Amino acid sequence: MANFTTADIKALREKTGAGMMDAKKALTETDGDIEAAIDALRAKGLATAQKKSSRTAAEGLVGVAVSGTRGVAVEVNSETDFVAKNDQFQDFVRKVTDVAIGASADDVDALKGMAYPDGGTVSDKLTDNVATIGENQQVRRMKTVEVASGMVVPYMHNAVAANLGKIGVLVALESDAGADVLEPLGKQIAMHIAAAFPQALNADGLDADLIERERKIAAEKAAESGKPAEVQAKMVDGAINKFAKENALLSQVFVMDNKTPIADVVAKAGKDAGTSIVLKDYVRFQLGEGIEKEESDFAAEVAAAVKG
Repeated sequence: MANFTTADIKALREKTGAGMMDAKKALTETDGDIEAAIDALRAKGLATAQKKSSRTAAEGLVGVAVSGTRGVAVEVNSETDFVAKNDQFQDFVRKVTDVAIGASADDVDALKGMAYPDGGTVSDKLTDNVATIGENQQVRRMKTVEVASGMVVPYMHNAVAANLGKIGVLVALESDAGADVLEPLGKQIAMHIAAAFPQALNADGLDADLIERERKIAAEKAAESGKPAEVQAKMVDGAINKFAKENALLSQVFVMDNKTPIADVVAKAGKDAGTSIVLKDYVRFQLGEGIEKEESDFAAEVAAAVKG
């Protein structure tokens, strides 16, 4: 009979971020001694890291950082939300995001090759984390924004720690206005971006494939109307214009008042400050966006692991 409980497995996972079976095996080997199990997991070293690299990693954290007039968002994935609560993982995401500020391009491979503050490269530290924490982890993507003058304002929705969370947003405002004007404006726009999920800054920036897909849908609906071809063409154009307006940030209606386009919100803020403000760019990273997740029953998984 096992000398540990489901609570012990949960506690070990919370302390180390280890996978379910790894945690159970470590507790079995150490007769239920959690501290010894932690040491056992670390002792496994790099031998287990490569085996975990094929597992789906859709949890984790988004980190944001700003230095001067430059900002960066980075997404680092793990297999489970347990790891996102792990101090070692949080420290890694925070430091990698700081390292990314110095990158010259939005190139994850280049980022992995950059020097890590504690020694070695980002890639070296990532591999070490996979071995010691016990789950597959990936530096998935990064995006930088920069202005010649003005401010990049960061915002984290559902934050688990300072500048770490589930949805990270950066708003790049170019202006000679002061922080007393730009910071509150940037935060309000960032909150809008987190909620409204724009697809591009303006209509010209919308993905061509996305527009084509919407055009086909609109054409099918127009055809069902049975109206003349020239009327159908106008219906399709109208639908595409509406789609572009609703999905481009500058034309979206501000969620704070549900009536003012974001472009007008920015223009008014500049006018009130006696200067001009340009919403130059933005970033919105939502954790796990676009990754197909595998659903699992955690309680059943723990019970099965204990029963062996």
